[in-house]
Amino acid sequence: MGADLFASIHVLLHKRDPRGTALWLGFIWFLPLIGPLLYLTFGINRIRRRALSLGVQETFQRPVFNGFGEPDITEEKHLRHLAYVVNRVVAKPLTSGNKVEPLTNGDEAFPAMLAAIEMAERSISLSTYIFDNDESGRKFVTALERAVQRGVQVRVLIDSAGLRYSWPPITRRLRQANIPHARFLPASLLTPWRVTTLNLRNHRKLLTIDGRIAFTGGMNIRHGNMLLEKPQSPVQDLHFQITGPVVAQLQASFVNDWAFAAHEFLDGEPWFPSLQESGTTVARVITDGPDGDFDNLRLTLLAALAEAHSSVQIVTPYFLPDATLISALNLAALRGVDVDIVLPQKSNLPYVQWASRAMWGQVLARGCRIWLTPPPFDHSKLMIVDRHWVLLGSANWDPRSLRLNFELNVEAYGHAFAQKMAQVVAKKMSGADQVTQSELEACPLPVRLRNAVAQLFSPYL
Repeated sequence: MGADLFASIHVLLHKRDPRGTALWLGFIWFLPLIGPLLYLTFGINRIRRRALSLGVQETFQRPVFNGFGEPDITEEKHLRHLAYVVNRVVAKPLTSGNKVEPLTNGDEAFPAMLAAIEMAERSISLSTYIFDNDESGRKFVTALERAVQRGVQVRVLIDSAGLRYSWPPITRRLRQANIPHARFLPASLLTPWRVTTLNLRNHRKLLTIDGRIAFTGGMNIRHGNMLLEKPQSPVQDLHFQITGPVVAQLQASFVNDWAFAAHEFLDGEPWFPSLQESGTTVARVITDGPDGDFDNLRLTLLAALAEAHSSVQIVTPYFLPDATLISALNLAALRGVDVDIVLPQKSNLPYVQWASRAMWGQVLARGCRIWLTPPPFDHSKLMIVDRHWVLLGSANWDPRSLRLNFELNVEAYGHAFAQKMAQVVAKKMSGADQVTQSELEACPLPVRLRNAVAQLFSPYL
């Protein structure tokens, strides 16, 4: 009884989502002993404090790059307000002189990444959520092994949950190849002191070569991304090759994560060389996680929606926005902004799609548009505002990315790059089906009930 009461008081005082509050109270009181234990183990607020105690936050900052003058985002003056907000949220400077090139699917991304590894002379840092022990994964191990043999400093960081997607895990091959690697937050139900990290995942994807060239986005290292080779489980995705001053911010993110996971601090010229202008894009890294970076991404999304004047385009594999984000999307549409949300027609996680479908009516009713792209499953993550501001990276529009995962994103200002990405979205929409309110209302009652029940669990999906 005491544990139930203590847990209930904690839920009422600390939970912000009413649905989450109600669900946790139900678990606590209808599952005596088990309910309080589940809450103490997996409660989101507890996880946030645990992450803070682990010290997974950006303790390392490289010098501010002001050598190229103040970043110019005057093409769309109203976006100065967005830049100001993000500056206060993430406390990193905008950097000028960057080049960002999109890479479609593993067919473009993997060859470019492997070629960069082969050309590396001083350092390679690789962080990924999933690193499968498959045909593509083995190619990366071979390239990394050759780099180690020619004297390049190599560091590989893999999320411990992501390692479970293939068996045996790729770490066996990494050990055999003498490639320095580490697991991010190894957790097990068999080790009680690690139970509280079961729900914490490093979802970041980043490859940096010699501190000068970076690859980031939403793509894991899996052969399913190689669509031209017709894999068994094909996945569409977007990745990006980046050069310019913002690469130092990307490298700093890896250095911080590696220091936490491997207890080794990387610094010096091999990891942080002097960087020169390579393009016209203004960019900044946005790290997010259940630690000192908590809510960075969510606040950025809200600020971007508030500043939008003409258009918002969102591409995401998982769409489970909270009530505040739904209101922000609706307000943008009510102001006359064209809001287009592009989702996969068939998700790789059916229960997530059920919960998502239960929310669609809330945004359609206010003028937002939803488009469903045909298979293969689209894992791309992208947001474009007024064809000038682009957000790219690892995060999805769901509670896991916005509250639990450690995520890595980049905001980019510039008409040329944004226009190129808008064309990518337009191509996706041209082959997609638009969802209508009448279609949702025509769904059979059992389907709507199933979706509504799944929506109750959306804070935990």
